[in-house]
Amino acid sequence: MFGLSDIQTKWLITGMVVVGLLLVRAVVLRVVHSRIEDTQVWYRTRKVVTYVLFTIGLLIVAQLWLEGTNLGTTIGLVSAGVAIALADVLKNLAGWLYIVLRRPFRVGDRIEIAGQIGDVVDQRVFRFSMLEVGNWVDADQSTGRIIHVPNGLTFTEPVANYTEGFGFVWHELPMLVTFESDWELTERIMHEALEEHAPHHDPTRASAELRRTAAAYSIRYTHLTPATYLTVKDSGVLVTGRLLVEVRKRRTVEMAVWKSVLRRIAEEPTVELAYPTVRTFLPDPLRLERAGP
Repeated sequence: MFGLSDIQTKWLITGMVVVGLLLVRAVVLRVVHSRIEDTQVWYRTRKVVTYVLFTIGLLIVAQLWLEGTNLGTTIGLVSAGVAIALADVLKNLAGWLYIVLRRPFRVGDRIEIAGQIGDVVDQRVFRFSMLEVGNWVDADQSTGRIIHVPNGLTFTEPVANYTEGFGFVWHELPMLVTFESDWELTERIMHEALEEHAPHHDPTRASAELRRTAAAYSIRYTHLTPATYLTVKDSGVLVTGRLLVEVRKRRTVEMAVWKSVLRRIAEEPTVELAYPTVRTFLPDPLRLERAGP
C-alpha cells in the first residue's frame, strides 16, 4: 500500500479507524444532543455511544493486527505481557465491569469508599467521580470538590451506599442535661420534637421502600417511628433521640428538631443543659485561721 511495509500499513489503518470512530462519535452525539433536553438521559446516551464505538474499534484493530498469526499463541503472549505491565489498569477495568454488572452504586447515589463520602456524578472505564460531601464541612453537605476514584478500589475497600434501595438513614441527636434536671420531662420534650419533624419522610413510603430492599437484602426493622433512649454520663443524664430521615435532609431535620427542643427548654426551669463540670464538697465549713504573729 503506497510502498509502505506491512507494519506501517497496519499503523496507518489503525490511525484511520481511530480518527473515523471519533468523527462518528462526534456527529452522533451532536445529533442526539440536539434532540435530548434531559441531562440524565443525555449522560446515559453519551456513555452508551462511547462504549459501543470503543468495542467496535477494538474488534477491528484486533482483527487487523492478529491477521495471519497463530491466534492462540499471540493471545497468550499478549495477555501475559499486558497482565504484568498493566496490572493496575486491568484492575480498574475489571472494577468497571463489576460496577456495570453488579451495580454496587449508580450515578446519583451517595457512597463512602476509602474514607471519602460523596455523590457519584460520573462513571468511566478506569475511574468514577464523586462530588465530595463532609470533610471540613459540617454535616452531610457538599464541599464543591470532585474526587476521582480508581474503579479497582471497589475490590479492596468497603463501599457504603447511603441511598441504595432504602433511601433513609437513622439519625441520632444526643442531649445532655444535669442530674438535677427533670429527666422525664426532658425525654418527653425530645420525643415530641422528633414526632413533630418526623413527617419530613412519609412513613408509608419508607415502609414500601424497606419491603423492596428486604427482597434483596436481609434487613429487618420492626419500628420506623422516632424513639428516645436514656444513658447516665459523668456530667449528667444523656437523652438521645433517634429518627429516620432522608439521606440528604439530615442537617435540615436536625436543625428543626433542635430549634423545637431549645424553645421548650427555655420555658422549663426544671431542665438545664449539662456540660463538663468539677464539683468540690467540703465536710465542714471553711475556716480561716490567722497566720502566725
